[in-house]
Amino acid sequence: MTENRLILMVEDNPDDELLTLDALRATGTPCEIAVTRDGVEALEFLFADGSYAGRNPDLQPCLVLLDLKLPKLSGFEVLNRIRADERTRLMPVVLLTSSSQDEDMVRGYASGANSFVRKPVNYESFLDSMRSLGQYWLEVNEIPRPARRSP
Repeated sequence: MTENRLILMVEDNPDDELLTLDALRATGTPCEIAVTRDGVEALEFLFADGSYAGRNPDLQPCLVLLDLKLPKLSGFEVLNRIRADERTRLMPVVLLTSSSQDEDMVRGYASGANSFVRKPVNYESFLDSMRSLGQYWLEVNEIPRPARRSP
């Protein structure tokens, strides 16, 4: 079980954001959820840059829930940047998307996504998906501790 319970959700649709937050909270798995609404803001959060320059970069999410269709930078571009940086390359990333395109799934896995989850249309199905997702990624999965940065 991981000690870090921070999830970064990258979602630009306010309705999907509320639905996902409600579903994650309803799972009963205690966690903190940070929300960013575009690809640039997500990278600023992860790398403690720009509007998140004061954030402690050593406190990284144990999971990123990443939508694909985002303003400024797409989810694919964010995923590629996450995988290209030594500080974040091992961070679990779940593509949580309404895309039904098989090409998006293939491209996501080829880019290093750990999982591809289609947002179910039915709320109960979505709640079940979030419960399973939260239980696995927060309670079962183990991730390596990031290397400490030299002073």
